[in-house]
Amino acid sequence: MLSRALLGCCVLALSVRGAELVLDFGKPDGPPGPPGFTNVLAGKGRPGIWRAVVEDLPGATNQMVLAQTSMDVTDERFPMLIYEPAKFDDFTLTTKVKIVDGVAEQMAGIVFRYQDEKDFYVIRASALGNNVRFYKVVGGIRSQPIGPSVPVPKGDWQELRIECKGNKIHAWLNDREVIPELTDTSFAAGKIGFWTKSDSLSRFADTRIRYTPHESLAQVLIRDALAAYPRLVGLKIYLADASGIPRVVASTEAKEIGAAGGDSEKGAMEHGYVFYGKDRDTVSVVQPLRDRNGEPIAAVRVVLKSFTGQTEQVVLQRALPIVKEMQARVRSLEELR
Repeated sequence: MLSRALLGCCVLALSVRGAELVLDFGKPDGPPGPPGFTNVLAGKGRPGIWRAVVEDLPGATNQMVLAQTSMDVTDERFPMLIYEPAKFDDFTLTTKVKIVDGVAEQMAGIVFRYQDEKDFYVIRASALGNNVRFYKVVGGIRSQPIGPSVPVPKGDWQELRIECKGNKIHAWLNDREVIPELTDTSFAAGKIGFWTKSDSLSRFADTRIRYTPHESLAQVLIRDALAAYPRLVGLKIYLADASGIPRVVASTEAKEIGAAGGDSEKGAMEHGYVFYGKDRDTVSVVQPLRDRNGEPIAAVRVVLKSFTGQTEQVVLQRALPIVKEMQARVRSLEELR
């Protein structure tokens, strides 16, 4: 599920084949570090300084690019800027990179399946070494690098493409295969970010992440309940937004996603109350959905067809198994999201 923070720092496009994120680096007059990213340092020295700057790209003028501008020559210094709102398992990332300068090092790369500053993968290009390398860091220990010698001209924009599918990793530089498909099982998913080394002055632009969106557990619960109870008229799960307002996060009707709930849903989430309602042709029950500790974390509205002579007690008995089956699969609020 995409958070509000994610929507604020990227452009999101959806299609039947998947989704694409276009990362937004902010504005040149903004504070250091674009919104939605965290400045991280692996190794020694000072953290990097990341800023949005305007630059001409091949075929495009006045483009917003990301620049690492701190020149600390400390060896084993790895400034990283990590994109926080989402984790990715399978993805294809493309970005333009330019190595501007550096005395000790001239490198630029992408960190991916990032867990923390001691656990991640990276693929980077070196203008001093004229090579591209893949390595992993596990528990702060760096593996032996893998990759070929290839021209990496300083001051020129290059296109780096990285593909992850399951435990397979593959990369190209300017459409030339530089990391033939390799297998590694250290990290199944993680965050993505930008990477440099030592005093490298590096820039990044036009960064796009293509991936397959995953259903939230809430939507999976709705889908499975509808398959098990095909005579359901409607089913919705509500979570509280940042203001405490219950909102639909999963429903048998996609158009209802984001709609606000009312006092019944709020009461179910905050106090564990159960509510019964009746319309002309339907009846509904709002119940709390609880975590593994028994605390209410969401509200579920079950809508059933009304029958002549049907009592409130009968309706509650019909709705209770549906919610109980959903609840058995939920351990925490974070998992439900």
